[in-house]
Amino acid sequence: MEKNTSPFEYATINIKELLSVLNTSQTKGLDSKEAKKRSSQAGPNQLENHQTKWWHILGRQFKSPFIYLLIAAGLVAFSLGGQLDAAFIFIFIFINTVLGFYQEFRSDRSLKLLKNYLVAHTTVIRSGHHENIDVRQLVVGDVVDLKSGDIVPADCRVLKTEGLSVNESILTGESITVNKIPEVLDQKPTEIYQARNIIFAGTTIASGSVKAVVVGIGRATTIGSIAKLTAETAKESEFSKGIGKLSSFILRLVSLTIVIVFLANIIVKGDQVNVGQLLVFSIALAVSVIPEALPVVSTFSLSRGALLLAKKKVVVKRLSAIEDLGGIDVLCTDKTGTITENRLTIVDQLKAQNHNHLVAYGALSAPELKTKKSADPFDTAFSLALTAEDKKFIRSCKLVEEIPFDPIRRRNSVLVKHENKNLLIVRGAPEELIKLSIKKKSGAYHAWIKDQGKLGRRVLALATKELGENQTVDLFAQEHDLDLAGFIAFEDPIKSTTKQAVTKARDLGVQVKIITGDAPEVAGAVAVHIGLIDDPTKVITGDQFNDLDPEQQKHAAETYAVFARISPEQKHQIVSLLDQTRSVGFLGEGVNDAPALKAATVSLVVQSGSDISREAADVILLQKSLAVIIDGIQEGRQVFANTLKYIRATLSSNFGNFYAVAISSLFIDFLPMLPVQILLLNLLSDFPMISIAADTTGPEDVARPQRYNIKELAMTSSLHGIISTVFDFIFFALYFRISADVLQTNWFVASIITELVFLFSIRTKKFALTAPRPAPLIIWLSSLAFMATLIIPFTAIGHDVFHFVSPSINHLATILILTAVYFMVNEIVKLFYQRIFNNQLEKTA
Repeated sequence: MEKNTSPFEYATINIKELLSVLNTSQTKGLDSKEAKKRSSQAGPNQLENHQTKWWHILGRQFKSPFIYLLIAAGLVAFSLGGQLDAAFIFIFIFINTVLGFYQEFRSDRSLKLLKNYLVAHTTVIRSGHHENIDVRQLVVGDVVDLKSGDIVPADCRVLKTEGLSVNESILTGESITVNKIPEVLDQKPTEIYQARNIIFAGTTIASGSVKAVVVGIGRATTIGSIAKLTAETAKESEFSKGIGKLSSFILRLVSLTIVIVFLANIIVKGDQVNVGQLLVFSIALAVSVIPEALPVVSTFSLSRGALLLAKKKVVVKRLSAIEDLGGIDVLCTDKTGTITENRLTIVDQLKAQNHNHLVAYGALSAPELKTKKSADPFDTAFSLALTAEDKKFIRSCKLVEEIPFDPIRRRNSVLVKHENKNLLIVRGAPEELIKLSIKKKSGAYHAWIKDQGKLGRRVLALATKELGENQTVDLFAQEHDLDLAGFIAFEDPIKSTTKQAVTKARDLGVQVKIITGDAPEVAGAVAVHIGLIDDPTKVITGDQFNDLDPEQQKHAAETYAVFARISPEQKHQIVSLLDQTRSVGFLGEGVNDAPALKAATVSLVVQSGSDISREAADVILLQKSLAVIIDGIQEGRQVFANTLKYIRATLSSNFGNFYAVAISSLFIDFLPMLPVQILLLNLLSDFPMISIAADTTGPEDVARPQRYNIKELAMTSSLHGIISTVFDFIFFALYFRISADVLQTNWFVASIITELVFLFSIRTKKFALTAPRPAPLIIWLSSLAFMATLIIPFTAIGHDVFHFVSPSINHLATILILTAVYFMVNEIVKLFYQRIFNNQLEKTA
């Protein structure tokens, strides 16, 4: 066998041949020298541990085209003599970097405190002696002895078992333990759940004991292949994509317009133009258009969202993931531990006559009765369901003998002494115990069992037999003519918040999909119960999915809401297919979820999840609840809504002023606004804009998934920008004949005041006066900017530094009246546009 052979290859080889191939012994294990030689050749039994350094986190804060655009704008502003404006641009960049670095660094440090799944030591046979060694020293061919509670340290082929059951939920997502056998399989398994004689690294021995030989270590294990797939999956956030598109749009538009304005001035004015002054003016115009406060607005919004989510026990690893949450339109989730409680409970019973202690029989037949504890979920369910009468009955019984569960016999038996009588109790698969019982009312029994199966429940049967007081007992020989005591149905209960969360997700336009390694009957029943589907058969399995061609697989990923018996590779494939056209959130916790988590737009993991899945996650849930995720989606949409408010407000105002000032420069022999005045205008108007990060939002802001729609942003910015340009021309017409100073001063005052009132209009899709009240910070900063705008032209600094003249009362009154008209026109256009836009959305929905 090759070094990286799949563990499935060993499932069809008999033990004698297997030991020969691996050159090892079942009784003596490997020779110690041979083990050291293999270890030096193959390396340690561990997965590569990716360490995130602080400088990696710091570097991530600068991986944005918009940051590059701002740095360029700051340098240009500084070179033009606008040191104050340049300083504020660099302060914006600094604040954005510090806030982002602090949040992500703190999250990274807290996550490193969480424990790994793989154990530190294990018992191995070497040179005929049992040794307790570091798991990193394990090699292929080592023979290990594992018992209940141990974590499997490597992929191993089973050699010998005693009542063995294994919890594989970390790989498959299925909460029920799996019984393993040493016998050779007739057919090579293709999925984890089919490998009945293989135990996998990272899984847990639930009960019994096992002797096994190591067939795969480190990266060559099943868990290692999942980690490799996770590492190879590239990921770019929707936030980064959106910011990149917006930056490119602004850069192209501004560059083109500047060239046109520069050339138009030269063509129109000819020899009269001052090329140097015109160049400075053009560059200042370009800087004025760039929404330099966007990173600060976004980071403040994201940090505020992170704080609110932290109160709900959610740790955000990547700040921009909060905004990405707002864009989710598909939420994929594992079933076990997220939708359900990941524990079995007794939900129904079918008792035969004269059997009042059915649950007590089940508890007595637990294989861990001697230690009074068990990792088996069935045993736990029996223990939790015991009544006071059941407990009294159990105390009156004494264990005499037991036969551990045998996956071939599909049952286990115990002999207890009760009231001086020997009582044989058998627990196992219903069809097996029906065959062994005296009363074989199989029709009624099978109908009840079938009904339970339709509900996604598991059923165990219990039977008893009274034996003589002093009779020498051969338990195997006595397993016939049993008195069938009845049947007990179990289910993994659905969390109380799940159904409401699914309904709320649907109201928010989020489609929920279950992707699980569990059986299709169970997954279908759960999906029906939470209102996800109306027919439990509307489930597609991994095998059925594999049989489809690529186009059919893409269609299945879109149309099916429930996927069962899905491997980690298939989860990754389904999420990747969805991610081509949708914004996908994935909620999981097991190692089997890690590749899909990495492929998703936003990956969410519960705190108890595996170390690999936590590494791949954007958001860590300290509380297992779908409801928390839906709250996070709402929070993300609120953050996104406030960011869009700033973009719409600043682009509309800036482009309006930009075009008005640029075009008016063609008709006068002086600059309509000096470069230093343009930079001051930009500075004063940005402060209130920043406060939009803390603004309140309405239901209409979170009603549907949101993304950076450049076309829609360009449309709204153009509409409102045209209105701004028209009113700017009105101001220009009123004052350009008086003098250059009067035009420049009054246009400066009008530009800022119109931007301030426009902010109160564009912050809501409703009529501004009936919309939710603005955040207090917006009111205070807008008032401060308004007062500064009116006062600065009357001061010595305004006269000497910014070259203003004191405006007359009549001029100020005219500006205020026109501003009120400007506000009303914007409101009318906004409401008209929203009506058309919403009608288009309804037609395409």
